[in-house]
Amino acid sequence: MSSKKKTIINNIKIFDIANKGQAIAKFNERVILVDKGVPGDICDILVTKKRRKFWKGKIVKRIKDSEHRIEAKCKHFGICGGCKWQNMKYDSQLIFKQNEVLNNLKRIGGVEFENINKIIPCKETFYYRNKMEFTFSNKRWLTDEEIKNCKTIHNRNACGFHISGRYDKVIDIEECHLQKEPSNSIRNSIKEFCLKNEISFFDLRAKEGLIRNLLIRTGYHNELMVLVQFFKNDLKKINLLMNHLKNTFNNITSLLYVINNKANSTIYDQDIICFSGKKFIEEKIGALSFDIGPKSFFQTNSNQTKILFDKISEIADLKNNHIVYDLYTGTGTIAQYLSKNAKKIVGIDSVEEAINAAKRSSKKNKIKNCTFICGDMKVILNEDFIKSNCKPDIIITDPPREGMHKKVISQIMNIKPEKIVYISCNSATQARDIAILKELYDIEFIQPVDMFPMTHHVENIVSLTLKKKTV
Repeated sequence: MSSKKKTIINNIKIFDIANKGQAIAKFNERVILVDKGVPGDICDILVTKKRRKFWKGKIVKRIKDSEHRIEAKCKHFGICGGCKWQNMKYDSQLIFKQNEVLNNLKRIGGVEFENINKIIPCKETFYYRNKMEFTFSNKRWLTDEEIKNCKTIHNRNACGFHISGRYDKVIDIEECHLQKEPSNSIRNSIKEFCLKNEISFFDLRAKEGLIRNLLIRTGYHNELMVLVQFFKNDLKKINLLMNHLKNTFNNITSLLYVINNKANSTIYDQDIICFSGKKFIEEKIGALSFDIGPKSFFQTNSNQTKILFDKISEIADLKNNHIVYDLYTGTGTIAQYLSKNAKKIVGIDSVEEAINAAKRSSKKNKIKNCTFICGDMKVILNEDFIKSNCKPDIIITDPPREGMHKKVISQIMNIKPEKIVYISCNSATQARDIAILKELYDIEFIQPVDMFPMTHHVENIVSLTLKKKTV
């Protein structure tokens, strides 16, 4: 059934998942990306956008539910894009995540590997995150029901998450099941206090208003960090809100704020002001402890991080005479965790604050065989660097989602370490990089690890060994 205004395709089956977690259906060989679909669903789909290579659609009627489908837990599911797979059984999520890793390695990386280890599941499928960030906006995203009612909306303020594809629209969140309490209580308390005391919410287009963003981090010893980001330095209202938080939530151990009047909300180049408590919270992995600041990168799933690191340690199979380079070391967590099994580990990262944090924590953990160096990877990883720090037997690399720079890959291939352990939260860019590395390296080991239940994201470890003829 179709018309000029809309196209509805009836009785169509959703058969797979796309690389960004959306469901896939096909109509006359045309790929349709479907929001909130689950493979196995048979449904009627309204086509919302028609592109040259694919269409986008949404389900208007489910005729038969997939065996993989369950009822989503969160009331915001389907509007909030944070947990796109809440309507899918967890066991099924693991199947599709593993398939994504394999498909990317084969399609993009050209890797033929028959034996892949079964994905390691996460014990906690909700409330597993130690860090959440929320946005304040005076342009709340309106629901379909609100728009249909055609009533004047007096309160457009929101504190929550950006709508996918709309940087200036924020869905107001009443509950989130990704971070344990008091995360929801703190966020809702701030929102209510600001409304009551006429503290203006930020306008993302006009770049005006006061309260802008909120970061909440939890630590090992039930430590709690709260960072509030303001757009301008209105000390009267800032102190009013910060004192409210201090007096209402006595379990906040690190209460911070920042004045950020830039166009974007990143705080890496901003001065953080400690209003109350400490500047850091403590996190633990195994026997090691780490001071985590508001700018620190740290794995967001603490419990699963130890499982990930144990698997990296097993795959790396370090010996006490091994020299190891840990590329994109961040705050040096992997380097320090593996240090007891190696002769020397050199951690490299471009973020100075992260390197300083790595140095502090290694001193705190009484680790003496780790060296941390700040610099642009594609520049400093040269012959002089190798001479100063010794040639590595093993390189461990855990780059950001965009993967490694081609120059870094080229430098690694010039170094020719015996083994590379490549960790990635984006198996597509990982596969792209491995397509280059496989000229000199064989794939030895593939191990997906689920760090992010209810989402399509998956961590993957690939171990590569140097081909004998290249030695």
